[in-house]
Amino acid sequence: MTREEIIEAKNLVYSKPALMNDNPMHYCPGCSHGVVHKLIAEVIEEMGLIDRTVGISPVGCAVFAYNYLDIDWIEAAHGRAPALACAVKRLHPDQLVFTYQGDGDLACIGTAETIHSLNRGDDIAIIFINNAIYGMTGGQMAPTTLLGMKTSTCPYGRQPDLHGFPLKITEIAAQLEGSCYVTRQAVHTVAAINRTRRAIRQAFQNCMEHRGTSLVEVVSTCSSGWKMTPTEANQWMEQHMFPFYPLGDLKNTVTK
Repeated sequence: MTREEIIEAKNLVYSKPALMNDNPMHYCPGCSHGVVHKLIAEVIEEMGLIDRTVGISPVGCAVFAYNYLDIDWIEAAHGRAPALACAVKRLHPDQLVFTYQGDGDLACIGTAETIHSLNRGDDIAIIFINNAIYGMTGGQMAPTTLLGMKTSTCPYGRQPDLHGFPLKITEIAAQLEGSCYVTRQAVHTVAAINRTRRAIRQAFQNCMEHRGTSLVEVVSTCSSGWKMTPTEANQWMEQHMFPFYPLGDLKNTVTK
């Protein structure tokens, strides 16, 4: 390999999307948020929508997304991102409008907004980070917390008779008439990252072509909340999260 080829390969591996700011990330080591941020930036650049994109970030770890992606952002109240995104898209139908939400935000306090947006078929994309816990606020149990999984508010493990069952919001989304694309992905390997990138691209394309609501769930880790190393968290996710939250497309009404 020539020197020029080595430089080109290095740039290909290490190059940062133009939309990514140089701000140091506040996410914990091993967190999936940074990877998904990069994928979103790459897709927006690839689609040529840098000046036509509005992101909605609510409360939780995702709230600081505006620190890292140099696009127009609006911060929503806790759980209300889909409602706000609906308003923005109706006022500016030519814009790419997406929400970026965690599971506590989307599947708990924002359940109503999520369900009704999907049922209306709002022409928005919803990026849903599911790490089965409230990451920012102390590691509390979330609607997505697995049975037997320990959190700060269920220290002996989630029990169905006391806490109810984990909520599969993505399966619910797939049953609603207004959703056009519903998928569940991950970013723990290079192959998984590539699949998630394609899913985000599909969701954004649907938004621009007014096909209805797209939901991209990304099954993720929370090393700090789970009290694990990043490596242990990835292994635990594969062993426990994926069997309950299987990866793949749940619904795709778009003709390929």
